[in-house]
Amino acid sequence: MAVDIVTFGCRLNTYESEVMRRETEAAGLGQLENGAIVFNTCAVTGEAVRQARQAIRKARRENPDTRIIVTGCAAQTEPASFGEMEEVDLVIGNDDKLKAQSYRALPEFGVNQFEKVRVNDIFEVTETASHMVDAIEGRARAFVQVQNGCDHRCTFCIIPYGRGNSRSVPMGAAVDQVKRLAENGYHEVVLTGVDLTSYGPDLPGKPTLGRLVRSILREVPELDRLRLSSIDSIEADDDLMEAIANEPRLMPHFHLSLQHGDNLILKRMKRRHAREDSIAFCEEVRRLRPDAAFGADIIAGFPTETDAHFANSLKIVEECGLAHLHVFPFSPREGTPAARMPQVSREIVKARAKRLREAADAAWLRHMNGLIGTRQDVLIERETLGRAGDFSLVEVGATHAQPGHIVPVVIDGHDGAKLTAKPAFAVAAE
Repeated sequence: MAVDIVTFGCRLNTYESEVMRRETEAAGLGQLENGAIVFNTCAVTGEAVRQARQAIRKARRENPDTRIIVTGCAAQTEPASFGEMEEVDLVIGNDDKLKAQSYRALPEFGVNQFEKVRVNDIFEVTETASHMVDAIEGRARAFVQVQNGCDHRCTFCIIPYGRGNSRSVPMGAAVDQVKRLAENGYHEVVLTGVDLTSYGPDLPGKPTLGRLVRSILREVPELDRLRLSSIDSIEADDDLMEAIANEPRLMPHFHLSLQHGDNLILKRMKRRHAREDSIAFCEEVRRLRPDAAFGADIIAGFPTETDAHFANSLKIVEECGLAHLHVFPFSPREGTPAARMPQVSREIVKARAKRLREAADAAWLRHMNGLIGTRQDVLIERETLGRAGDFSLVEVGATHAQPGHIVPVVIDGHDGAKLTAKPAFAVAAE
């Protein structure tokens, strides 16, 4: 019986779940009579944690004899609370989830004396090893982890406590993983990390993300498309800007860790950029790459946010020319400085999030209208749906292309290749 891996959250978790699939099988979990379910959780918001708990309880009701293991960021940051759940058999930390021996420690049913919670101090982890995978189950594009952890301490963010300090995968190992996936038929690879643009300073020679990008494109000529997950534009290095300007295989979609449009709120968040920095970055990228599209994460209702502060977030959607917006209603995370700041009422938070999503819809529509009549290479994801290079979702009509293949289309907006409707908000590369 195969091990069921349930993944919440980011693309990094998706990649790590593929490693976990291999390691749990190596540990023998697939040979258990009643199987095993491993929950790879997310802690970015309180809602993400709540959804994980809800899914665990449902899984136990539907699978009373199956072994349930919980790991991921929520398990790392709240180990005791998951350990107290009677539905859970074992809780392991974010670093240990990638090791087969962690799963071999699963106790037998009926054994009362065992260490149910096995979560170590994530800040003691100083390296990120390369975990080679051959495929990403159910995905048309592949993800490659090149960085983990974060050295910054934004006042709203719990993730460093789930991931530890920043550490990078050696360049050679990252290039080898991309090459392996390209040889296995993947036409697009997405580089992922917790703080992707902080890649490299812990490695010999202190390479940058831009240098890694250029090395991958040089050493893996068979790869058609390379995409970046969320980036911090203030950390964009000269090599990355050079790649944006001159490497057509680097996809022209850049998802920014923007978070807000007001300088005072950005300061209270302990972000390292000002609103002017984000606007200047988008202008410069458009100059270098006129077909570029931008997405962004924005938090609505951060503590102390006034109507005037919020108005600057609304304005920056147009000032940066954002096409895809991921709106987060502020969620206080226990243990973070922002949770102790004066809070905005939940009604106002929800209302502001709604207005941001409406602004996102209008920005998306402007972007989509600008694509009508253009030629786009679309990576088929399922049946007749795929993503253009700028991550626009396109319906390509009748096609014999298999998921994962790239087809050229002309966007006509009518009966042929057309842009699809979208949900209230769109996210970065899946």
